[in-house]
Amino acid sequence: QVQLVESGGGLEQAGGSLRLSCTASGRTINTYGMGWFRRAPGKEREVVAVISASGRSTSYADSVKGRFTISRDNGKNTVYLQQDNLKPEDTAVYYCAASLDVGLPWTVSEYRYWGQGTQVTVSS
Repeated sequence: QVQLVESGGGLEQAGGSLRLSCTASGRTINTYGMGWFRRAPGKEREVVAVISASGRSTSYADSVKGRFTISRDNGKNTVYLQQDNLKPEDTAVYYCAASLDVGLPWTVSEYRYWGQGTQVTVSS
């Protein structure tokens, strides 16, 4: 079992930055592909960014490309999502997830473990 806990969410103005963290416990995550997802009010959960188990490969949704950066520190069992130039449409609950796929798992169904989420609200 892997337990995931997100932190770092909050209220930020458009153009500002936040750094989300996802700390894992129960097992080391160095053999798990990791992803950040979000769910905005009234919308389906969608992928934001994913990172391979080694950290050498990443992939981003078009809506956040160039503004968000996913990274991981396997020594600290933690994954990060740096959010820059935030926009009101980034407002959502952000979830961290772990997949047995060591590559770049892209869909919700590929992930086995999920955190409870952290709220990000961006004001205009």
